[in-house]
Amino acid sequence: MKSAMIAAAGVMMFWGAPALAKDAALEAPIYQFVEAFNKGDITAAAATHADDAHITDEFAPHFWGGHDVLKRWAADFDKDAAAKGLTNPKVVLGVVTRELVTGDRAYVVVPSTYTYTLKGVAMAESAQMTYALKKQANGWKIVAWTWTGPDASPAK
Repeated sequence: MKSAMIAAAGVMMFWGAPALAKDAALEAPIYQFVEAFNKGDITAAAATHADDAHITDEFAPHFWGGHDVLKRWAADFDKDAAAKGLTNPKVVLGVVTRELVTGDRAYVVVPSTYTYTLKGVAMAESAQMTYALKKQANGWKIVAWTWTGPDASPAK
């Protein structure tokens, strides 16, 4: 009986759960987005997102959605950075820690480190970025992402 229950659970997990995969094509828009952000190339960063994407981030207004979302997020980022005296922003992504794919939808979690200079002081913030993606005719596109982590502290 016990072995039958284990076998049934295994079948349910195989057929009923999203597939866990490591897919370079799926991860590509995530790394391309951050690389473009680090270069200040908002047009290239926006090209990795679906037109109706959503963003949740730690600076006001904290949520952006819809058409031209990345351009609007970037404009608010720039305003916030200028007001705070923040310069030299850079995000470094680690290796994907969670990747779930169900058909044309995906969920990806990546550890991230955000570094910048705040009024002359080097700062670092370790966090995670969580992405939702959708496979479109021209490949995977980011449909949502969020930045989640504690406050930054002086870099060591």
